[in-house]
Amino acid sequence: MSDVATEKQERNPRGIPKAPFIADVAEFLGPHPNPESALKEFQTALAKYRYMDHNLSQRRRGLEDKIPDIKKTLAMVEFLQERREGKQADDTEGDDLDDEEVGDGGSAVRPLTTTFELNDTLYAEAQLDDTDTVYLWLGANVMLSYKLPAAIALLRSKLESAQSSLATVIEDLEFLREQITVMEVNTARVYNWDVKRRREQREKEAKEGKAVGTKTG
Repeated sequence: MSDVATEKQERNPRGIPKAPFIADVAEFLGPHPNPESALKEFQTALAKYRYMDHNLSQRRRGLEDKIPDIKKTLAMVEFLQERREGKQADDTEGDDLDDEEVGDGGSAVRPLTTTFELNDTLYAEAQLDDTDTVYLWLGANVMLSYKLPAAIALLRSKLESAQSSLATVIEDLEFLREQITVMEVNTARVYNWDVKRRREQREKEAKEGKAVGTKTG
């Protein structure tokens, strides 16, 4: 597989080269076959494919861990937004009432009691007052405050991006595993062809040796 052949290889949308299937080993190796060189190139290609497979597998695991966290955060922020919108609607209705007082059982929204995670198995209880702001971790020890609508838009964008990336990674992994299989088959075909060729050469040399011995005798 020369550099010219590599440049002409088909590639998937992310630029991963497609492994050519060797249908005719003799034609592939040419009139002066060098199976050892071909097998070495195959092993180099296999190592590259397996390296990419390893990296993409790690990325897939990271995305599969990340997406549920984004979904949970988004669900919580949407809940806070819906709760706030409900309170605003109640306040609007209350303003339309003439000379009515709101008692303890009125439309005022009480603090929200919830639990939050301190560690994998440790949770604490907290009360959340009505708020229009949340703080989101952006990574690299960076946290920023967002208004609820902006936070929802950001989280939805990140969720969509992560899901799209995961689908792309899965597609690339399937493509890579097909190429690894093709290269393993190519390796076996060239190796078996070389074994057969060497055996035929030995048999031919043995027959020629017997013929020379018979003539001499």
